[in-house]
This record gives sequence, C-alpha cells and structure tokens, in this order.
Amino acid sequence: MQVYRLRRYSEGKHDTMRPLSLILATAACLAPCAALAHPHIFAEARLEIVADASNQITELRNVWRFDELFSSSVVMDFDKNSNAQLDPDELAEVGQTVLDSLAEYNYYTTITDNGKTIKVNKPDAITADYKDGQLLLMFAVKPADVIPLKGNMSFGVYDPTMYTAMDFPTDEDLVPVGDQLKACEHKVVRPDPDEVLAQNQSSLTDAFFNDPTGTDMSKMFATRIEFKC
Repeated sequence: MQVYRLRRYSEGKHDTMRPLSLILATAACLAPCAALAHPHIFAEARLEIVADASNQITELRNVWRFDELFSSSVVMDFDKNSNAQLDPDELAEVGQTVLDSLAEYNYYTTITDNGKTIKVNKPDAITADYKDGQLLLMFAVKPADVIPLKGNMSFGVYDPTMYTAMDFPTDEDLVPVGDQLKACEHKVVRPDPDEVLAQNQSSLTDAFFNDPTGTDMSKMFATRIEFKC
C-alpha cells in the first residue's frame, strides 16, 4: 500500500464533513439492530483501483476521512490516558477495532467482475491517524479471486446495512492506477436514490428496508466506478 500517496491526499483535504453520531466500530456492531431507513454515519472516501503489468486487479486502496464531531467521539472512547488526543498506541487500537468489526461487511467493498460478486481478503492492517482534529482510516484490500482486465468490472465502497454513508466528493476520488486499467473505458456512476427506488419498486420488499444485508440490494445506491476493457 502506498501510504505516502494516501497521506498526501489525506493531509490535503480540509473541507468539513457532515457530523456523525457514533464511532464507526460501535456502529458496525450495532447496525443490524438499528433502524435502517437512512444513514447515521457519514464519511468522505477516496478509492484507488490498482492493476499490475499482468493485466489483473491487485488491490483497492482506501482513505476514509471523518469530521471533527465524529473524531472527537473517537477520542473520548479511545483516549485512555485522558490527554485529549490519540497517541500511537490508541490509534493502533482504533485501527484494530475497525479491522475486526468490518470483516463481516467485506470492508464496505463492492466488486463485480462481469456480473459476479467478488469478495476481498482481510487487509493486513487498518492504519488510523488523527490530524487537524479529524480521524483518518487508511488500508488496502486484495480481491479474493483473480480479476483480469476483461469485460465489465465495477468497484465501489458502501455499507450494506445503509447505516454509514460513504461519500466521494468528486469523481477524481475514484482513481484507476496502472496504464492498462486507465486505457479501459471507465466512468463514475452516482445513482439517484429516488430513481433507484422508483425503478426497483417491485423488487424492494419490506425485507430490504428491515434488513438490507439479507437482500444485497443496497449496493444499487452506491457510488462506483465502472470499467469496460
């Protein structure tokens, strides 16, 4: 994972995000029991899709950046020595907690390879940082199956419980890395929730709204980048 590049991105963004009400790790544990009509947590995201010289997808690099209010709640929960900041050992605990909590949610990663859903392997680590009063999470995931650059592929980040809203501020925050991948036809798709609901009214049952994890249809609402190679 190219931490230097991700850190440059994270240090360069200082726009205030929408407030959050709970720490991410706690929300991941509680989400299945929560009312799922709308998100309760918001994060700005950046996703790099990386392909190598053998024309295969090798990894997806993530940066998630949270606002001051959310970050202050993380400080309150993990600041064991009460010095009003997150020390290296406390940041490591934040990263480990999220690493363990998001495993069952596929690390909010959605990949389709010619219509087939692809899972990801558990990342080696999630790096947490705290800068200018804001929490950042940085990590890379590798596809569990080989994905050659052939046909139609889609990559995005979304919470299948719809408890957390992952926002890509600009299309440039979904980035193809590698000359072969860049050469593929690609576009960023930002679904309109009202249009999705209207177009899929017959298939979105009460079960979807009560437990979208059981239907796997919440991904229709996810911002994503699509490739045709």
